[in-house]
Amino acid sequence: MNQIETTILNCSAIKEAEKNMIFAARLTQRGHTIHNMADLLQLYNQSYHADTVENISSLPHPTIQKFTVITVAVVGASRRFLSQITRHQNEVKFMSASLQYSNYSEGAAFVKPYEIIQSPEKIQDLYIKSCLSDMESYKALCRSGISHDTAGYVTPQGLRNILIISATPYQWKHMIGQRSCRRNTDEMRIVMLKVWHALYLKNPVLFDPSRTGSFCQREHCQEEKMSCQHPISKSFTPGIILAKDYPLLFQEGSV
Repeated sequence: MNQIETTILNCSAIKEAEKNMIFAARLTQRGHTIHNMADLLQLYNQSYHADTVENISSLPHPTIQKFTVITVAVVGASRRFLSQITRHQNEVKFMSASLQYSNYSEGAAFVKPYEIIQSPEKIQDLYIKSCLSDMESYKALCRSGISHDTAGYVTPQGLRNILIISATPYQWKHMIGQRSCRRNTDEMRIVMLKVWHALYLKNPVLFDPSRTGSFCQREHCQEEKMSCQHPISKSFTPGIILAKDYPLLFQEGSV
């Protein structure tokens, strides 16, 4: 899992999202002062301070955080991750590498789950051999004339994939809040913590832990009986969580 990479494709959208959020909030209170487009543009371009971002992003009005889309690329996560993250459909768009059009006969690679990384070498070998066996079946089907699309049914869930995700700041916070919780799979948490880390570095106010982290960081756990009983410190940033929960990622490669 140390080979999973994430990046923000449109970094300028983060600053734009911040500006649009503040503009939208101000607009609701100053409609009586806007008489023409010049008035509106003046309000749109009005300056603001960091504490303004903090105050407005804390408001219980999600619509003001929905006027800009931030696009993130995820390279190397598994197709199992794909099937899980695409459950989020509200104001989120996905584009994935296709088993129908892509030929994995020679270029297949596999995610090695964090628990497997922690296991003895013989367990790791067993996992990789299983993945390779599935891909041998895939190759045999393709050689026999079966389409890549149909042959894709035998590919392992661990097959690495490419995924593009576009979402509003509000939805990124919602996904990160749900998916950085310890009730998720390790891969899901690692990917979403990496995405959050990238967003946090660009805007630590808008994506502060108290507004973006798992629910135990924001207020309290919502899993009730299914709670892990191990809340994450409210002060932990995504980089700290990654280092504490997944130290092998730092030993085997950068996060």
